[in-house]
Amino acid sequence: MQSEDKGTVRAEDGRRKEEGTARGQAGRSERECALVWKRNGRERVLETQERAGVPYLYFPAFEESGLVRHGFSTRLGGVSRGDCATMNFALNRGDDPANVRENYRRMAAAIGFRAEQMVLAKQTHTIHIRRVTKDDAGKGYCRERDYKDIDGLMTDVPGLTLVTSYADCVPLLFLDPVRRVIAASHSGWRGTAAGMGRHTVEALRETYGCRAQDLLVGIGPSICQSCYEVGEEVAEAFAGLCGPDTELVRPIEEKPGKYLLNLQKINERILLEAGVKKEHIFVTDLCTCCNKDLLFSHRGSRGRRGNMAAFLCLRED
Repeated sequence: MQSEDKGTVRAEDGRRKEEGTARGQAGRSERECALVWKRNGRERVLETQERAGVPYLYFPAFEESGLVRHGFSTRLGGVSRGDCATMNFALNRGDDPANVRENYRRMAAAIGFRAEQMVLAKQTHTIHIRRVTKDDAGKGYCRERDYKDIDGLMTDVPGLTLVTSYADCVPLLFLDPVRRVIAASHSGWRGTAAGMGRHTVEALRETYGCRAQDLLVGIGPSICQSCYEVGEEVAEAFAGLCGPDTELVRPIEEKPGKYLLNLQKINERILLEAGVKKEHIFVTDLCTCCNKDLLFSHRGSRGRRGNMAAFLCLRED
């Protein structure tokens, strides 16, 4: 499961400076998006919206707070081609950097934030979380990042948009409506085994005084258990977390030494053990691999794909 993009998205010389917010554009073209999803379970956890010709997924519970703008990209609505078609955010998949920049601009327009206020993670499957301040605005997009090995971002600064990327791994979005603090973390199997969700809760408490029981947490589009076959090495990494629970790490009877891993539910368990209330955790009903025509999936495409991204910012208005 790979999701890292390399470098910084830069405009070509002479390309006009991108200002940003798309609130006006978004308001002119907004509608519910009628994409046909293959959903897991009966409850609809994620909904789809389209603005300015760009569809994206969102958690209604986050929107109802009135405190944030957020969304998960699909693979639709962008300008990338080939394996990265069309809404790709990775620079290490053979895409033209100008296409990636345009895709970021389009997502900013759709969700309604300023592109130059984005701060991009530098993901390498760690549990490192960075506090983001106004001095970080634009890093990874229009400025070089002066950090590395960062799989989580957190901030209390309105207008700064936290950006993490995925193509099967688990996106975790955090909102403290009491302290008005947000965080976004990337949790692949390595991050999940190391307890990325717990580390994010602890970082929010230590940095901003957030209480676990106040947090809302969204577990975003990612690979489901039925699609995620792993070997002994990966399964053993979860022995301490899951114990004898074969529902989370399910042996495949006809394939000795192979297992089906439920990253989404394991992340939920980690969050519950960290003190987050069950009714405050929203677990995706969408699998990236089951919906590989609408979402990028490393497994589903056998590595021939782009990256999606998650975007989260505190509202300025």
